[in-house]
Parts: sequence; structure tokens; C-alpha cells
Amino acid sequence: MTEKANILDEQAIGRALTRIAHEIIERNKGIDDCILVGIKTRGAYLADRLSKKIEQIEGKKIRSGELDITLYRDDLQTKHADNEPHVHQVDISHDVNERKVVLVDDVLYTGRTVRAAMDAVMDLGRPSQIQLAVLVDRGHRELPIRPDFVGKNIPTSSLERVVVNLHETDDEDSVTIHSKK
Repeated sequence: MTEKANILDEQAIGRALTRIAHEIIERNKGIDDCILVGIKTRGAYLADRLSKKIEQIEGKKIRSGELDITLYRDDLQTKHADNEPHVHQVDISHDVNERKVVLVDDVLYTGRTVRAAMDAVMDLGRPSQIQLAVLVDRGHRELPIRPDFVGKNIPTSSLERVVVNLHETDDEDSVTIHSKK
């Protein structure tokens, strides 16, 4: 894989997350009925960052949690043909019933990860609403899913890959586009 372009640096990611935090608060008229849920791995780190920004703005903590959607993936058989069991973890200690759940992920592509996350949330209860916040929307949807909050829209080719690096996992914050060939 060859790097083609650096799209977001650390400052741009910080600005995008600050804007998304403000938009979440504004759209929901505060945070009292909201739960931020990060989709592991990078979505969970982004949700944690959003949670801290929202707390700075609102002066109080927002409910939060994270989930691992591995067992909810519709492509589990093709990705894991070895039929090895994969651990499914949901770390949401708050009741989702009648709450606004804001799913957080790093990149929105086909929509399959988000569909799996919605299935996982619905297994926990009946939220009043599910919203989606993503750092990058790259297009190429296979399912009718659209984000409510977007850090950056990046039109891509299906022959490209969007790579999100975060300090928590990669020792730097950046979003780059790579060529698959």
C-alpha cells in the first residue's frame, strides 16, 4: 500500500471532534438523554475524546460506553473462515431504553459496521433514537445509512483505503489515503 495523501493532521482531527461535540449538544438540546457509544477500536477512542470535549463544554459528564461488534458482522463467515470463536464485548453500563444513543466510529464506508452496531444496541433495549458520528465519511455505501455528524467527507475510490491513526493505538493522529495497488 502506498500513501497518496495526508488528509487530516492532529490539529484538524481535534477541530473536527470539537465541532462534532458542539453539534451533538446542539442537536440533542443538551446531553441529559444521550449515551455516546464507541465502536471498538478507534471509534471507542474517538468517543472517549468526544466525551471529554462535551464535558468541557457542558460542565458535566455524558453517559458513555463501547462495543465490539465482531459477532454481529454479516461478513463473519467470509472474514473468519476458520470458525474460531470471537469474543463479543458490550461495555455499556447505562440503560439504553428511551435514550438517544450516539454511535461513534472512525470511518464510514459500506455501512455494515454501523448496521452491526445498531443490532448490538437494539439487543440491549429500545433507544428513542440512534445517531451516528464519524470522523471520516468516505462514501461507497452498500446500506442506506448516513452519518448525523461528520468530521470530514473524503470522496475516495474503491481502490483506495482510508487509514486513521490515533495516539492511543498508533502514536500519532492522522488520516491518510493509501492506494491499494
